[in-house]
Amino acid sequence: MSESRIVTAAVIVIGNEILSGRTKDTNLNYLATGLTEIGIRLMEGRFIPDIEEVIVATVNELRAKHDYIFTTGGIGPTHDDITAASIAKAFGVPLIKHPRAAKLLLDHYGPENLTEARMRMAHTPEGAELIDNPVSVAPGIKIGNVHVLAGVPRICQAMFDGLKAELKGGAKMLSRTVSGYVGEGAIAKDLEALQNRYPMLEIGSYPFFRAGKFGASFVIRGTEKDRIDAAAVELHGIIRNLGAEPIEGEPAA
Repeated sequence: MSESRIVTAAVIVIGNEILSGRTKDTNLNYLATGLTEIGIRLMEGRFIPDIEEVIVATVNELRAKHDYIFTTGGIGPTHDDITAASIAKAFGVPLIKHPRAAKLLLDHYGPENLTEARMRMAHTPEGAELIDNPVSVAPGIKIGNVHVLAGVPRICQAMFDGLKAELKGGAKMLSRTVSGYVGEGAIAKDLEALQNRYPMLEIGSYPFFRAGKFGASFVIRGTEKDRIDAAAVELHGIIRNLGAEPIEGEPAA
């Protein structure tokens, strides 16, 4: 993909255990960080239950909007692992036993330990490619622009690390942080005017309380370094006009 083109992605976190609070999700942050590094912007993150119609509808909605979709969870050996079947339904193809996936599982477990439940992990949508799993062998799935990853963080991250080289990013998002001990209410009007002067940038305000004082960190994000730097210079002036000294980066704790 062109380095000047904006390439987007969405992550769908699937699992009742996430939504109930029983399991804490760490995969979304890992994927977001890795995608940003290669010039792919994560635009959406959805948390959805293990319900077939919800998975199908969410996958079909998001794969039409973004260059890449990543799902996590629901590809294990138990009855509630329905992601692979749901992805097949989303693409309108049958669920089949993938011969290479079946051989991987047979070689790993041996014929005496390869139960019917474990063989469920060899089922993929027809036409899908496999995503290597260097941790526990059972593969992930790639079909169209949808990448189906495991939910277990160590396995999810290993799968993602293995396929990152295949992903094609676009214009990389750059960022610069300027902080100051100024209240958001005091700087809000000038900050809005700054954003309006630089519509190609994203300027976010993140308040903090340190050393007994309120302040905020202002993160300027975009693809053009010269525009970011110009906006940062103006932001320095705004902070000084409010009687504070601008700080590059985050202030010391």
